[in-house]
Amino acid sequence: MRLQASYFKHVFRFNFKARTSRGLMSEKISWFIKLWDERNPEIFGIGECGPLPGLSLDATSDFDSLLGKFVKDVSHINGATVQEHSCTSIAPQLGEIIPAHFPAIRFGAETAWLDLSHGGKRIIFKNQFLLGKTIPINGLIWMGEPDDMMRQVHQKIAQGFRCIKLKIGGLDFEQECDVLREIRRQYPSNNITIRLDANGAFQPNEAFSKLQLLSQFNIHSIEQPIKEGQREMSDLCQKSPIAIGLDEELINHRDTESKKELLRELNPRYIILKPTLHDGITGCNEWINAAEGMGIGWWITSALESNIGLNAICQYTANHEINVPQGLGTGAIYQNNIESPLMVSDGQIFLHNSKRWNLEPLIEK
Repeated sequence: MRLQASYFKHVFRFNFKARTSRGLMSEKISWFIKLWDERNPEIFGIGECGPLPGLSLDATSDFDSLLGKFVKDVSHINGATVQEHSCTSIAPQLGEIIPAHFPAIRFGAETAWLDLSHGGKRIIFKNQFLLGKTIPINGLIWMGEPDDMMRQVHQKIAQGFRCIKLKIGGLDFEQECDVLREIRRQYPSNNITIRLDANGAFQPNEAFSKLQLLSQFNIHSIEQPIKEGQREMSDLCQKSPIAIGLDEELINHRDTESKKELLRELNPRYIILKPTLHDGITGCNEWINAAEGMGIGWWITSALESNIGLNAICQYTANHEINVPQGLGTGAIYQNNIESPLMVSDGQIFLHNSKRWNLEPLIEK
């Protein structure tokens, strides 16, 4: 087998005002790697590279040229390895042409490779997810005015979600507390689980007092209360009345020993893994192995990928024993997402066998 590759860019438009503590988004750009055997170009694998500006290590102005180099170099990989159906078997070769500080490209390359190895059918891993197994997910509540956030909460709960995740840190803190107070007035903690994500918005000198105030609302956990790399994080992880999950904190730790050292030093209750940010499937496997060895919980989330990337992340997640809701509910956020069999119902995501992929709007160019 002689591998060939190409890449192309696509702009996805949000169907609402997507606001986080880092600002307002109206669109999201993703690049896609297409991989095929030159003897049979009709069968191809496709993988999504969706770096997040201001967050991803590889969200740089020369991202196009980085992908161009990968496309040029990919033909030097031994194509026979594709048939091994293993991500770990190709990791050393990928590492030679995709350094670890390009996690979005690595994720796209890994999943395009695995897709091709399974016949170009958008199958990344052969597991129970392909047979209709459901994965419990949280319902994501985006930042907005208090009335809008409550509207989202009511909508998610009416749709069957029993775990909701609120983005906080971008509005007045008292207003955010008012929203949480109203949620708890209407939905007690024995019925609805609340997760929070601050995206590093709290200042270190105020974080603990804010966490104390938030704890009155029976919060399950809070992701990244302060920015990554702050010396105060260790104390917060140990003393916070709310369990802390690390997200952005993980991004700059790429080798196995560095990952273990960070977890030993901070000892968080949870880590939250995004393959696009955390060195692809290979890197997330390393984080999971390290966390489980230390008794640290984890879950997996998407990072604003289209249905191409979300499908790959769901299949990857289904390879593991799932004990808590995952963060995989972002498939309906775009006006022009890729038609796919992915469905969400009653707080679960699954593949609907009667629906099909339609990649034409994506690859017709």
